[in-house]
Amino acid sequence: MSIAVAGSIATDHLMTFPGRIVDQLLADRLDHVSLSFLVDTLEIRDGGVAANIAYGLAGLGHHPLLVGTVGRDFHPYGQRLAERGVDVSAVHISTTRHTARFLCTTDPDGNQIASFYAGAMTEASAIDLVDVLRGHGGIDLVHIGADDPAAMLRHTRACRAHGLPFIADPSQQLARLDGGEIRELVDGADHLFTNEYEHGLLLAKTGWTRDEVLQRVGTWVTTLGEKGSRIERAHDPALDVPAVPAVTVADPTGVGDAFRAGYLASLTTGQSPVTCARVGSALAALALSFVGTQTYTASPSRLRELLTTAYDADVDSMPDLPSGSDPA
Repeated sequence: MSIAVAGSIATDHLMTFPGRIVDQLLADRLDHVSLSFLVDTLEIRDGGVAANIAYGLAGLGHHPLLVGTVGRDFHPYGQRLAERGVDVSAVHISTTRHTARFLCTTDPDGNQIASFYAGAMTEASAIDLVDVLRGHGGIDLVHIGADDPAAMLRHTRACRAHGLPFIADPSQQLARLDGGEIRELVDGADHLFTNEYEHGLLLAKTGWTRDEVLQRVGTWVTTLGEKGSRIERAHDPALDVPAVPAVTVADPTGVGDAFRAGYLASLTTGQSPVTCARVGSALAALALSFVGTQTYTASPSRLRELLTTAYDADVDSMPDLPSGSDPA
């Protein structure tokens, strides 16, 4: 199964604040906040949700098609992705805007304050997904992640019109989208991805109940941080899948994207949702151990080790993982 991953492509500026962000918030001054954080470190890394997911998929032996818009400054970044195994031939290059920027400050508790400059991403709505896929035959599934809202809607409509299975993953854009737009993005999705907060926000903004959402999607996957993930399907009880404990915790940025990459990699081999979530959790644990969203190495042998330890399962019962290169 071949996957196209559509969404943001960005450069991450990741900073660490040694204090607790919540301690800087005064309960009686929340109507007028003016804060500045003196940070200890700055890491400039490749990022963006679509690129992060594509990176994880490529690390597991896939060759995902990346769909998004970047600036002319993208060349070194694109070259790194291509060397990893990501097909970047469908990435549109803007002649007037820089590649998007994500700026994030994280404290020791994992709390974050972030800003996102869309840059070239604002041109993503000009991408004709049908034309793109026509030039890259054999795409079986499209992941539609956070992007310019008009692009997300256009991609969803194209998939629906052409009967192409798609995954709805609006994530950060839920705050910006209105209820009607969210309903359009979700309706008919093969899978819907949210985190725990987004789960509630989606229900509040759409006006749908949980059951009404499940009548419109195949599988709803909600990530729960260190608690793991929850899988919901119509007429079935919800299934909670524990997380894979991280050996070390370095930076939570991009962990959800790694989960999605592991989930999708397992989904392409026909595994059950629970198995997909377990593989996603293993990849997320690896990503959590590194600073940056595209710095971890995802080898099949390491994933098997994490899966066997976390879920007390025999190695022989683990899912088949794509052949990838183990680190030297």
